[in-house]
Amino acid sequence: MAFSELLDQVGSLGRFQILQTVALVVPIMWVTTQSMLENFSAAVPDHRCWVPLLDNNTAQASVPEALGPEALLAISIPPGPNQGPHQCRRFRQPQWQLLDPNVTATNWSEAATEPCLDGWVYDRSTFTSTVVAKWDLVCDSQALRPMSQSIYLAGVLVGAAVCGYTSDRWLAESARWLLITGGLDQGLQELQRVAAINGRRATGDTLTTEVLLSAMQEELSAGQSPASLVTLLRTPGLHLRTCVSSLCWFAFGFTFYGLALDLQALGSDIFLLQVLIGVVDIPAKIGTLLLLRCLGRRPLQAASLVLAGLCILANTLVPHEMGTLRSALAVLGLGGVGAAFTCMTIYIAELFPTVLRMTAVGLAQMAARGGAILGPPVWLLGIHGPSLPLLVYGTVPVLCGLAALLLPETQSLPLPDTIQDVQNQALRKAAHRTPGCPVLKSTQF
Repeated sequence: MAFSELLDQVGSLGRFQILQTVALVVPIMWVTTQSMLENFSAAVPDHRCWVPLLDNNTAQASVPEALGPEALLAISIPPGPNQGPHQCRRFRQPQWQLLDPNVTATNWSEAATEPCLDGWVYDRSTFTSTVVAKWDLVCDSQALRPMSQSIYLAGVLVGAAVCGYTSDRWLAESARWLLITGGLDQGLQELQRVAAINGRRATGDTLTTEVLLSAMQEELSAGQSPASLVTLLRTPGLHLRTCVSSLCWFAFGFTFYGLALDLQALGSDIFLLQVLIGVVDIPAKIGTLLLLRCLGRRPLQAASLVLAGLCILANTLVPHEMGTLRSALAVLGLGGVGAAFTCMTIYIAELFPTVLRMTAVGLAQMAARGGAILGPPVWLLGIHGPSLPLLVYGTVPVLCGLAALLLPETQSLPLPDTIQDVQNQALRKAAHRTPGCPVLKSTQF
């Protein structure tokens, strides 16, 4: 009898597991909501330079009444890259000659312009107040917005590390991990606690230290070797899993937070885009759980990342005027990233033995947080080319998805408890690939 049989006795899926799931899901939902709030609290409204003829009552009094706001805008603000009013430059002096319909572009392109020395005027029809408008995080200061997002995500990383110890006070420790690492008494208490919450107190009372020693003799003897981050990186059979899985988690954090924190760059209506992302994300995650049973872990992990990357790369070929298609590709791309996250969460637990599982999960989440921190500043590459950010966001998940094909398939395999279990799986896989070769099985005798 192994740990899985002990867990079946005390209840492998009951009230205890449901309570633990709720205790984990509720805080995560709040963190995600706080992160996505950036799309609205830090939205960038349309803006132009403040100019006297349009924004100063005294200067307006000297202008003929026949001249409307459009004419005054044309002589005060040069056209921008998108053919609308330039957001960061203004004419030094009003260009009255531009009112002549016969004036060509060369007549005004040589006119001297200057930065917005007197501030900006923001369009408040959609967003009445944002931090961008409040602190003028535009033009030369536009880099401060993604940098602030990166600082916020860095704070999430630090908070996860600092508060991780605090969570041990109210979240139950893994009984499997306690038993494997030698904490028999505490592991026994946790199993008895699970049995009591699941309504199987009588079964829990029959569990003793002797029963645990007898049931998990092989696992306990193999689990006494020291395990650490160095073990993950140096042990044959584990270092490749560690590197590739960390890359996949990095791709998730980098792509998701890079795109999801700046929905304005993906579509014209960020309110609709936000709703569509939420609507697509739920069935994408449920569908991933169903497909994991049919397709396996490795192909689905690779396919979800590659699909997400291809959708993002396809958006570089779609003109900005085709907003509906751009939004659809963005939603599909973020849906693929969400599916990849669901697959990774299950896959990583099956790739690593119990003695190293939480260490591997911690390293993977560190990689995801690192990717999240690096994600938002990539939009600054748009200064050198409007398609560069999406090229980067699309290439990273494609490459990491292809790297996921190097991982072993774990579908229908028991969870490995020890490092030896992982190495035995690799030996059985090698023997299966080379039929006819004798295989030696080592035992304790």
